[in-house]
Amino acid sequence: MASEDDQKVLMAKIGAAHGIRGEVRVKPYGDDPLSFAEYGILTTRDGKRSFEVERARVQKTVVITKFKGIADRNQAEELNGIDLFIDRDQLPEPEEDEFYYSDLTGLDVLDQTGEILGKIIAVQDFGAGDLLEVRPKRGRSFYIPFTKDFVPEIDLENGRVCASLPEDYFSEGTPEPSTDAPDR
Repeated sequence: MASEDDQKVLMAKIGAAHGIRGEVRVKPYGDDPLSFAEYGILTTRDGKRSFEVERARVQKTVVITKFKGIADRNQAEELNGIDLFIDRDQLPEPEEDEFYYSDLTGLDVLDQTGEILGKIIAVQDFGAGDLLEVRPKRGRSFYIPFTKDFVPEIDLENGRVCASLPEDYFSEGTPEPSTDAPDR
């Protein structure tokens, strides 16, 4: 059975205060930067604090947000760093071949032979597309591109993904020069 924390989904993170009227910069997570404002009450992970969006507007890479009850810069500054969550059951069911990051975290990653490579500990996007961060039983975590080529099968029901990695994926040396390349 899933714990209550597993049923919380991180929607956004409050950043620095913006101006003097209680607005803050919010870093949203998800495809639509304003979607966190559409789910009603947002809470901290422990549920001790709740926030309701009064208004929000996109400005470059953040969403300038005014929460009800936050009237000035001093109150806004106290919110810096707070993660905002909703309950998982508030989200619509994903379409086919769509996944919520929180549903992927904790899944086993198997190679083509069925050997467990590790567990997904996070889904990251450093600007070039989604990457699954995998922690093996020993050693440092590694990344797998979250594409159909590298992750052809996702089995949420059985808690695993199958990875199709090139033979030299874990090699640490420099690639061998191609034999078709002309000599210089």
